[in-house]
Amino acid sequence: MWPVTAPIPATASDRSLLPAAVLWDMDGTLVDTEPYWMASEEELVSSFGGTWTHDDALLLVGQGLWTSAEILRSHGVDMDADAIVSWLTDRVQQKLDTEGVPWRPGARELLSSLRERGVPTALVTMSVRRMAEQIVSHIPFDAFDLIVSGDEVEQPKPHPEAYLRAAEQLGVDPRDAVAIEDSLVGLAAAVASGAMSIGVPHIVPIPASDEHTIWTTLDGRTADDIAAVAAARTQTPKA
Repeated sequence: MWPVTAPIPATASDRSLLPAAVLWDMDGTLVDTEPYWMASEEELVSSFGGTWTHDDALLLVGQGLWTSAEILRSHGVDMDADAIVSWLTDRVQQKLDTEGVPWRPGARELLSSLRERGVPTALVTMSVRRMAEQIVSHIPFDAFDLIVSGDEVEQPKPHPEAYLRAAEQLGVDPRDAVAIEDSLVGLAAAVASGAMSIGVPHIVPIPASDEHTIWTTLDGRTADDIAAVAAARTQTPKA
């Protein structure tokens, strides 16, 4: 049963245990859309007589769409980058409409737990805004305070711009926020922003590192688990 009313305000002592905000990646973290993207990429490359393998597709996981478009152009797709981004987004959105939104295990439940505790949240995705809004519209509660999308930033992940922008718009120090990512590219962006970062491997493995925490799944995770990650971080002096 999803909450449909406003979150219950957290008490000061309860809220102090939690991070200032939680910043969410979308593709591969909130939703399992990577197979939709991969199938669409293969369809597009094939339409120009090229070959697109699973290994080729793995190179695009977590990348900005315009970066991906240039890689597809190098595989024979004779379209400009904007046209490629538009075509792929249209195709994936069609799949979302016809085949459904494939949620990652535990993602909506964790979001609901955070919102019930009054934690600000942002969706930080390299997909374009129209697709992000389509996915968010399927969540039956007020899940995000804001969206930062790939068509709104100058530098795509692994650059930290999107995460820094989300933190700025929420009015929080990124070092007081937690970011959740599924890819190496996205995790690099989160870490570079200064956010406490959680990697939840999906399509590609994520190696262990002192720079981030690894969870094998979001299933069963709650706001208390997020609070534990925040509490375990060794705080560094702020400038």
